[in-house]
Amino acid sequence: MKMDVDLLHSPVVGVAEEEEADMNDWKLPLAFMKKRHLEKIEGSKALAQSWRMKDRMKTVSVALVLCLNVGVDPPDVVKTSPCARLECWIDPLSMSPQKALETIGANLQKQYENWQPRARYKQSLDPTVDEVKKLCTSLRRNAKEERVLFHYNGHGVPRPTVNGEIWVFNKNYTQYIPLSIYDLQTWMGSPSIFVYDCSNAGIIVKSFKQFALQREQELEVAAINPSHPLAQMPLPPSMKNCIQLAACEASELLPMNPDLPADLFTSCLTTPIKIALRWFCMQKSAKLVPGVTLDLIEKIPGRLNDRRTPLGELNWIFTAITDTIAWNVLPRDLFQKLFRQDLLVASLFRNFLLAERIMRSYNCTPVSSPRLPPTYMHAMWQAWDLAVDICLSQLPTIIEAGTTFRPSPFFAEQLTAFEVWLTMGVENRNPPEQLPIVLQVLLSQVHRLRALDLLGGFLDLGPWAVSLALSVGIFPYVLKLLQSSARELRPLLVFIWAKILAVDSSCQADLVKDNGHKYFLSVLADNYMPAEHRTMAVFILAVIVNSYNTGQEACLQGNLIANCLEQLSDPHPLLRQWVAICLGRIWQNFDPARWCGVRDSAHEKLYTLLSDPIPEVRCAAVFALGTFVGNSAERTDHSTTIDHNVAMMLAQLINDGSPVVRKELVVALSHLVVQYESNFCTVALQFIEEEKNYSAPSPANTAGRRLSLRRISRDLKMELYFSEHAEPGTLTPVRDSPAIPRLRSVNSYTNIRTATTTRNLNKSLQNLNLNEEGGPAAFSPGNLSTSSSASSTLGSPDNDEYILSFETIDKMRRVSSYSSLNSLIGVSFNSVYTQIWRVLLHLAADPFPEVSDLAMKVLNSIAYKATMNARPQRILDSGSLTQSAPASPTSKGTHIHQAGGSPPMPSTSSSSLTNDVPKPPAREQPSTRPPYTPTLGGQAPHSHQFPRTRKMFDKGPEQAGEDGDEPGGHRNYISAALQTGLCDWSAKYFAQPVMKIPEEHDLESQVRMERQWRFLRNTRVRRQSCSITQRGISRLDDQIFINRNPGVPSVVKFHPFNTCIAVADKDSICFWDWEKGERLDYFYNGNPRYTRITSMEYLNGHDCSLLLTATDDGALRIWKNFADQKNPEMVTAWQGLSDMLPTTRGAGMVVDWEQETGLLMTSGDVRVIRIWDTDREMKVQDIPTGADSCVTSLSCDSQRSLIVAGLGDGSVRVFDRRMGPNECRVMTYREHGAWVVKAHLQKETDGHIISVSVNGDVRFFEPRTPDSINVLQTVKGLTALDIHPQANLFACGSMNQFIAVYNANGDVISNIKYYDGFMGQRIGAISCLAFHPYWPHLAVGSNDYYMSIYSAEKRLR
Repeated sequence: MKMDVDLLHSPVVGVAEEEEADMNDWKLPLAFMKKRHLEKIEGSKALAQSWRMKDRMKTVSVALVLCLNVGVDPPDVVKTSPCARLECWIDPLSMSPQKALETIGANLQKQYENWQPRARYKQSLDPTVDEVKKLCTSLRRNAKEERVLFHYNGHGVPRPTVNGEIWVFNKNYTQYIPLSIYDLQTWMGSPSIFVYDCSNAGIIVKSFKQFALQREQELEVAAINPSHPLAQMPLPPSMKNCIQLAACEASELLPMNPDLPADLFTSCLTTPIKIALRWFCMQKSAKLVPGVTLDLIEKIPGRLNDRRTPLGELNWIFTAITDTIAWNVLPRDLFQKLFRQDLLVASLFRNFLLAERIMRSYNCTPVSSPRLPPTYMHAMWQAWDLAVDICLSQLPTIIEAGTTFRPSPFFAEQLTAFEVWLTMGVENRNPPEQLPIVLQVLLSQVHRLRALDLLGGFLDLGPWAVSLALSVGIFPYVLKLLQSSARELRPLLVFIWAKILAVDSSCQADLVKDNGHKYFLSVLADNYMPAEHRTMAVFILAVIVNSYNTGQEACLQGNLIANCLEQLSDPHPLLRQWVAICLGRIWQNFDPARWCGVRDSAHEKLYTLLSDPIPEVRCAAVFALGTFVGNSAERTDHSTTIDHNVAMMLAQLINDGSPVVRKELVVALSHLVVQYESNFCTVALQFIEEEKNYSAPSPANTAGRRLSLRRISRDLKMELYFSEHAEPGTLTPVRDSPAIPRLRSVNSYTNIRTATTTRNLNKSLQNLNLNEEGGPAAFSPGNLSTSSSASSTLGSPDNDEYILSFETIDKMRRVSSYSSLNSLIGVSFNSVYTQIWRVLLHLAADPFPEVSDLAMKVLNSIAYKATMNARPQRILDSGSLTQSAPASPTSKGTHIHQAGGSPPMPSTSSSSLTNDVPKPPAREQPSTRPPYTPTLGGQAPHSHQFPRTRKMFDKGPEQAGEDGDEPGGHRNYISAALQTGLCDWSAKYFAQPVMKIPEEHDLESQVRMERQWRFLRNTRVRRQSCSITQRGISRLDDQIFINRNPGVPSVVKFHPFNTCIAVADKDSICFWDWEKGERLDYFYNGNPRYTRITSMEYLNGHDCSLLLTATDDGALRIWKNFADQKNPEMVTAWQGLSDMLPTTRGAGMVVDWEQETGLLMTSGDVRVIRIWDTDREMKVQDIPTGADSCVTSLSCDSQRSLIVAGLGDGSVRVFDRRMGPNECRVMTYREHGAWVVKAHLQKETDGHIISVSVNGDVRFFEPRTPDSINVLQTVKGLTALDIHPQANLFACGSMNQFIAVYNANGDVISNIKYYDGFMGQRIGAISCLAFHPYWPHLAVGSNDYYMSIYSAEKRLR
């Protein structure tokens, strides 16, 4: 309910009245507020996962080109003195030039081999152009599609030219020869990486890009115009996948500081730790670390790849820091390409970040292509300096005194920073910059447990966090950890993997490939693991076997089925649910697993879950049994027997209270239907043939008046038609009522707010034929059922042959219940197929639209199939083809008779039906019934959703097979159409935050504040109304509200706490605000035409109100979002009482609601009182009434577990629901001589029973005594009566057009005969009345459509 803004700011809730909300409100349970009621049952939208590298690469070949010409300086470089001399940490002048050149080449190769030991290295020392060409082309030839690295050191040749040339030598070393970058590109091809260590290196990068662009243009020209000269030449390779690293900008020279190596850029790229430490020592801050010299740095103990040594730890920290800087600064796709695609490229780019930091301090700017944002000032470099500082400060004592090395606190501190981000931060913020470091820490046994714990906490934030972690590169790490046998890691790894697979299920293949599934099988089998971890393990296994044959085989061998069956009876409901889903998935289309299940009696063990208290568990069990019978392998007698047993067990869920379960039931049965298609076709044909020859009792008169089905069917169709003045989009029922305002269109699970638009209606009319009078035939959205199906007739023009129209199905269900259909149809009823067909007939008339839609699809699919296969010749003769809304896949047009019953106009070819339908003339008039269209496709009839496989029907029967009608194609049609989304919806649980406090428990949340406000309002209403009733009410005739209702009011119900009243007519509900006098809402309840609403209750009236409506066919529907700005939505609906025959004179269905226990008592034109537990959504008790007449009134008291029922034979019966069915009737009073209008049980501990019959005698009973303790006589001819629960008043409404209000002593305090104003118009015959549960207000509905409310005198209020 929306919050009343005026109330919220009204002075009444002032400081003086800061009362405590009634604690009982907080304790009351809420009904129908679980996730399955609040959201659509479907999986979450899959996020596009970009973390998986589609084109992972390796650098397989490396060309090392050194142009040093040791001892001869190039002409265009003036060197300082002293000058930087070291190349690859070797002084070239310390040995002969040739030896120096070779040693430097060998050293450079070793430095690269540290990063990529497996590559092919080729050195080219002081080469000529031809040597470079030969080297590059041979490396490219060997590398094929992989990456090649070209390293160029140009310290002994002139600087690059602006024309895009670098320099090499001639054979005799007498000249410098230019080498064009264009040629180099041609030889190297793509993908390649180029490293340029020379002055003005930026020039090369620019030229490279220009040449690359030129190549792209040449390629385009050649592609567009094959005769162009360029197209005749060999095509130049594209340079798109090339990476360049250059030592400096186009205008800069390399630094010549003698303390630095000459190849500073190469040193940064290939020996980062060594140069970083040297550079650190050269800074002023290094003086703060006493005793550290450049010589000492050379002596740092350890190996780079051993993380337990000082050198190894520094290397590890360096990797973590550079990775983190890159991840935080670079765009995600660039980070993936440079830092995750190729190990060598990743290392070079990490080291490039260091080069940028060091070389910028010497006014030199390294350049890369693709260009990186500047990173040299990033805050993480300070963490690096600190780590180096801590390490170096230990050096003197380690080397001299041999003390042990203390590991750096770096990783522990970074984990703490990550933890702070997790615990302190708000939700919408930047991701934590330490994420890549957490990844590195997984390598360390010391910190692993803590890192996994924090990582789990991060992944729990939602799918975005999982995507982020995968993009950082977490996947290979957590996959590798599954090989660990450490028990303490199990809960953490299971949690992390559940999170990953909930977001990206494609990881199933990786897990099976690495035997990861075995890890989770062992967790599932470990009974010492807590249930929630076993639940996650079984969820992971359910993802591994989901539509993945290799996974199914691997898990079957791993004994998954036996493991799952052992856990079926676990007390943890989520575990039971996922165990069942997992079983259903492992044997889905995988016969070996099914037979393994048969051997272990899996289906029998699953039967116990069909009566599980949790609807989702029942649902999962139905899913598992559905896929169990849905295997398409060859059948044996044994497997057929099993299928039959399973089918009959499933059939028992036909009246389950949860629509989620019933939807899954339809899908499970559809698997069986597909499996045994021919048998079902036979049953369908028998039903269709027999049904025509039998008449059925009309619902209007059960005394035995019989009508032919054809006639009834036509009459039903007449009910809704386009009236003379209807505009397209409005549907007017035949009704002798004045003009009625437009209703709201209602959809059970979409929020289409407006009524069907003309455009939509025209669209739906494209499938309707027009009759000869020119008026459009009605596509009736609501006259028959919630499933919005039109007639589905397929046959000869006089329409004597029906494929299951909704009317036919519904009539079969109404005329004789599911348990005794034999009276109607002479088919042998012993076959399982017939039983299942009856179950599907019943489900097709389900009050919940999604269930009936699914069942209609299955029924019509088979009925269509049966008639097509059996009588193709008859079909060809038919003048017009007609279909039902949930259509067969191939039919073309729908035809429904007009009111006159005129024969249908013969149709021309089927194409004219779909293309040339004349549009109905547009006329103005408001509609009376809202178009009720809860179809999956929105407003258009189902036929729009199906592929039209048959082109025409005049090809002759012998060609039928070619038209896609053979069983194979058809089988796909059914199974593809039917899915419920249950498994994907259930998996959403693991993708959403699990550790977060739910919003309703968070004291600061909006939801909590709103509840508190509502509870304060409730307390105020209770207190203020109590003070009025305690003063005593001497009159109750002050009319505070009157309005004309759209339909004749049949039931009225005040909302207990806000100013809203619900008024039901036959099949719609109107909401009024009685304080403001305005209408809030009017919508269609969705019950079939021949039924009426006989009872209403507010559920959760103290909090988030829902409205329950009960109709006289035994159906219960629950609505939310009414009377506010949203569209009313059906939360749930179910068949509360089966075997009820709607009659005009019965009591219909009566209900009473107990909020404290969540129990709903239902009875009416049946011989039992049925109790439903709304929490479990299942029937918990049937109490036999022991009488032959209907129950007319129910009242219960949860404190005493008593139920009082008033009956049509005048008896009042008291039941104690704690006792068995035979002993529970504890008292029967037979003092009334006629129909009991109302029996009321007062809620106090010693509350009395008050009952009233149509003769007007009011009797008071004390439940423990056999006779009445008081009798009062009121008016005769009572039609309605209500008793005020607080004020000891009762009001009687009479056929004789007046209302009398009495006090507890039987004195008349008010007699109301005329409306106020309205020139004193006389009140109509009273159809219903009701007191407000707290205020002294009386609502009255009368047959003249008026709805009025009377209250106590103003001075009292």
